[in-house]
Amino acid sequence: MTDDGASPRELLAAFHRAMVDFSADELADLHAEDAVYEFPLLTPGRPERYRGRAEIRAGFGAAWAGAPVRVEEIRDVVVHETTDPEVIVAEQRAAAVVTGTGHAFTLPFLLVLRVRAGRIVHVRDYADALRGAYELGRLGAVVEALTGSR
Repeated sequence: MTDDGASPRELLAAFHRAMVDFSADELADLHAEDAVYEFPLLTPGRPERYRGRAEIRAGFGAAWAGAPVRVEEIRDVVVHETTDPEVIVAEQRAAAVVTGTGHAFTLPFLLVLRVRAGRIVHVRDYADALRGAYELGRLGAVVEALTGSR
């Protein structure tokens, strides 16, 4: 438990609910006003980071508004405690369905969460973006975006 509220595990569970609900508001509200949300792995069309709750809300709101996929559940969650009580590392898989075709798939991702005073202050989100593009039939567009950007 952090000094002033929700523990890292409690915030992770709320994070998962926001993902299943595709609720950018719920997700953003878990973060401190000046939180940083990073995507360390290359993903064309997505920024490397969002700075602050407002950018997190706007970024996820835009991404989820047009997403041709529905997340049904977050499964296979394994949480690793660290020597720092503010930090947990979570391995998990998002079970999703492409809404237009009914194609089901899972997407592995790893989160490193830092929590302070009951809010998420820093996230590193390591999602398998290539698998996501493949499952959505967008791998060619990703390759084109990568090769056309140089």
